Amino acid sequence: MKNRGLDQLGRRERQIMEVIYRRGRANAAEVLADLPDPPTYTAVRGMLRLLESKGHLRHEQDGPRYVYLPTADPGRVGKSAVRHLVRTFFDNSASSAVAAMVGMYEDRWSDADLDHLEELIERARSKGGAS
Repeated sequence: MKNRGLDQLGRRERQIMEVIYRRGRANAAEVLADLPDPPTYTAVRGMLRLLESKGHLRHEQDGPRYVYLPTADPGRVGKSAVRHLVRTFFDNSASSAVAAMVGMYEDRWSDADLDHLEELIERARSKGGAS
């Protein structure tokens, strides 16, 4: 089946995908342990099979268990999620989204982090991003 975007999934399906992206791979018991207000083990197994049939997951055999892995590149999915976040909550303004993140984490930035951000800003400026 065609791989749909994560924004097309239901709440619980998205939660399961988030667990698998965060872990990189997980079996049903691991997914169940990481879910808020978890359903039954059988329900999780059923949702994993459904996500596999929708093309979001694939599985590998690990002894008696299936281990599930995402089919899409986590980096690509992350960029898509950020794009959706910026469009939805920041009126498609990248600078507003970055300003919000800088403010949220202002006490956690290392000098190396700040240097890296400065480099990214300079690179964007040199590509004609500033008027």
